[in-house]
Amino acid sequence: MRSIDIYQRVFPSCIWSVPSMEEKRLFLTFDDGPIPEVTPWVLDVLKKHDVKAHFFCVGDNVSKHPEVYQRVIDEGHVVGNHTFNHVNGWLVRSNLYVKNILRAKSHIDSNLFRPPYGKLLRPQIQWLTKHGYQIVMWDVLTKDYDVSITPQECLDRSLKAISGSIILFHDSLKAEKNMRYALPKFIETKLKEGYTFDLLQQSNSKSNNL
Repeated sequence: MRSIDIYQRVFPSCIWSVPSMEEKRLFLTFDDGPIPEVTPWVLDVLKKHDVKAHFFCVGDNVSKHPEVYQRVIDEGHVVGNHTFNHVNGWLVRSNLYVKNILRAKSHIDSNLFRPPYGKLLRPQIQWLTKHGYQIVMWDVLTKDYDVSITPQECLDRSLKAISGSIILFHDSLKAEKNMRYALPKFIETKLKEGYTFDLLQQSNSKSNNL
């Protein structure tokens, strides 16, 4: 069994994919921005293909680049909280992790949350769920940030997406080379295959149902 399968069983309240009766829906997500060197290019690609996506933003980047963040919102994309300092939930006490989330919340108006590195402890999940957050994970990791893989390998990983998949790219400097190659080709291929790109519905309740 893959480690991701075990994690899904242990933490079923997290959203890993969105299976439904509707055919060929994909959910495109980006982590770690916004930054002026990469995010505007991503937005240009999405606009060219009339695709909407989710941007899980680092609060510190939002505070430094509010104009880029505002463009994300103005162009109809969905934002989510990715902590203020890209904190690894396994390496800090839960009370400090919560404080970091709340600090990011002062800049990011969203009840969607994605943990950096996908790492959370049970008390952190319990707090997030209790306070109405939808914890969004993924089932397709492109590994665009991994300098040991080629741009083509990044693309190949992304193309494994099937209906209901949540695909994870990064609008970051580290991921830029692989992502710039893979993202346009991924979108073009999936559109030709008849897929549409949908948005997760944010809830005002404490439920994680979509």
